[in-house]
Amino acid sequence: MTQSTKESTKAMPLFVLMLIFVCFFLFIAFKQNNQISIANLSVFLGVFFVVISSYAIVRPDDVGQSLKAFPRANAPGYVFMLTATFWFLWNIKTENMADYKDIKHWFYIGFGVVGIGSCFYLKDFLAVRGLAVFMLLVAKLILDTQRVYMFSTPLEEATQWRLVFAVLGYSIVIVAMWMVISPWRMRDIINWGVSDPLRIYVKSIFWLLFGFVLIILGLTVFQLKS
Repeated sequence: MTQSTKESTKAMPLFVLMLIFVCFFLFIAFKQNNQISIANLSVFLGVFFVVISSYAIVRPDDVGQSLKAFPRANAPGYVFMLTATFWFLWNIKTENMADYKDIKHWFYIGFGVVGIGSCFYLKDFLAVRGLAVFMLLVAKLILDTQRVYMFSTPLEEATQWRLVFAVLGYSIVIVAMWMVISPWRMRDIINWGVSDPLRIYVKSIFWLLFGFVLIILGLTVFQLKS
């Protein structure tokens, strides 16, 4: 077995988790028209964080090697960039843009060409850029979901735990914008983060605990208040 084959095998579990993550949000976007309850979103994100952090705790070496290869990997770059492009175009189609309804077709052409063209002419750090664009759309969904919860739930019944999603959403926006501008920073951060197994464990435990908090909120607080 060649070295590249071994690395591909080690990266497969994370790649599968990535596909599940992407498919879930595409389902919400296209089938649910970007509508999801804050309870269900909390449970899904919590389960995702628990699963991926548990795998990192059990197989830190495999996760470290997979993360180091991610910034210049083509396959996840194509997945993230193309799905983000189609998701964004779908958002344009479903948004009520009265001032721009006569020129929507130019938006489809322009953003479609940029998104698809990036897969051919912007392959350097394509995975980082694709992930950043996709996460910006995820952040929009998170912020929209908590805003719907805030305005649809009576004030006396609403819980301030919704601010967890506000902080998470805006944090994703800041990081994603930074990664779009300076994608090589993600490579540097990953190399620093996986250089010491202790750093992998510490970060994994943090996201594991955060995942459990989201699951508990989704099954109790948000479920009761929704």
